[in-house]
Amino acid sequence: MAKNAAARPQAENGASEDAAAVQPESLDQVRDILFGGQMRMVDARLRGLEERVAQEHAELRNDLTRRIAELDEASRREFAAHAERLAAERTKRADELKALSAEFKDSLKSLERRHVQFEEATSQADADVRDQLMKQSVAFSAELSRTAQRLTSELDRAESALRADKVDITSLAGTLTELAARLTGGAHAAGKGSTKD
Repeated sequence: MAKNAAARPQAENGASEDAAAVQPESLDQVRDILFGGQMRMVDARLRGLEERVAQEHAELRNDLTRRIAELDEASRREFAAHAERLAAERTKRADELKALSAEFKDSLKSLERRHVQFEEATSQADADVRDQLMKQSVAFSAELSRTAQRLTSELDRAESALRADKVDITSLAGTLTELAARLTGGAHAAGKGSTKD
């Protein structure tokens, strides 16, 4: 009995394996019968959707490529315009710098000319002042010499006059002294006479 029981499960297992192998095919057939039309319709719709998505994807890619190309072209044009403007600005600045450099050179030359003229005028003025000082110095020296000569002659005259006056004063002093001595002598003699009386 045990052998029969053991054999039965093996037989059942073999039958179930055969049934399992047969069952997927039959299930596919049943599924195809029940849902085949719908599945085909769904497949057709999915293929249509995939085609539409692929087509829209291709259109989007083309549109994006076109827009990127337009943007690239616009940016290139803009960069080219900016480059032209920068080149024009650079050229303008270079011309302005050249003009300023020329103006500075002209100003420097003008300042140098003025400096030379100023030095010449200063040296001429110095020479004129020196000449005038020399002339005035000569004139002052001549005037000083004349004044010294005049003062010397006046001093000589004054000295001569003083010597003449001094001689006269000396003789006057001698005369006065003699007179005083006489007067003094006469007074003594008169005093002696009155004493005798």
